[in-house]
Amino acid sequence: MMISTRGRYALRVLIDLAEHNNGRYIPMKDVAARQEISLKYLERILPLLTKAKLIEGVHGKGGGYKLTRPPEAYRVGEILRLTEGDLAPVSCLNTDADPCDRVAECRTIRMWRDFYDITNRYFDGITVADLAATDSPDNYVI
Repeated sequence: MMISTRGRYALRVLIDLAEHNNGRYIPMKDVAARQEISLKYLERILPLLTKAKLIEGVHGKGGGYKLTRPPEAYRVGEILRLTEGDLAPVSCLNTDADPCDRVAECRTIRMWRDFYDITNRYFDGITVADLAATDSPDNYVI
């Protein structure tokens, strides 16, 4: 499994908004500068996050973006499923996949399902607050 740039950058945006949460809207140019991400690329990710109501934005003077809920309420799995479409390791487990004709005799389906479940549980066990914790980048509880 390979997480795309879109998924990684969406996480970085949400972590940055959590770290700089002061109740006000944060200009995306500030986030882009701090995260060293092109503003043009972020402008392609923001509508996805806004449509999913993970962030809200205001245009104009004093505008920007902010989280719609506390950082503890954002699960990494939710964000990755939004940006990646699915975390399934094989196409037959994708949410919108047609039933596989070979599932009855498939020797590997249980392994793939278990891996899929482990992956989802792992990412759902980590929050944006965990990742934004300032004590150590390696110190979050799952």
